[in-house]
Amino acid sequence: MKPPSALRQVEPGTTPFPSRQLSPTQLARLVRATAAARDQWQPVVRFTPRRRWFHRLALTDEYETWLLTWLPGQRTGFHDHGGASGAFAVARGDLRETLASPVSSRLRHRTARNGTLTSFGGQHVHDVGNIGHVPAVSVHAYSPPLSAMRRYETTGSGLTLVRTDQVEVDW
Repeated sequence: MKPPSALRQVEPGTTPFPSRQLSPTQLARLVRATAAARDQWQPVVRFTPRRRWFHRLALTDEYETWLLTWLPGQRTGFHDHGGASGAFAVARGDLRETLASPVSSRLRHRTARNGTLTSFGGQHVHDVGNIGHVPAVSVHAYSPPLSAMRRYETTGSGLTLVRTDQVEVDW
């Protein structure tokens, strides 16, 4: 699949943005443009009952974009993005994001409805899931590209790190 024009992979030695790492605001613009280019990604959408389906749309030195699908009940579990900033746009359906901090047992919830845009910095820990009754689709971007994701479990005193997933090894 050819990425939308807003996501064309850049030639080595060139950058589409002034710095090597995109800000959460730049990532938000990127996922908004990608989600709007529905005809570019719609043909590859798949739903799988065993686990969330995901497909990388673009990879550059500065960022990567992913397409994710969510059947009702599917979720990520608590995780971070290994220090990368990120953003996601809900292109279909509704998702619920549960926010957590490693130093607090307090959880916050927010609903990301169809058309919602969310961006975050490198210390963001969350669990995202489809708590609705219809399948959902979302577009995600990370900068720099993901190298690892840390997985957490909730405890009475906050989050506990349970493992670190490595790119090209665990996903």
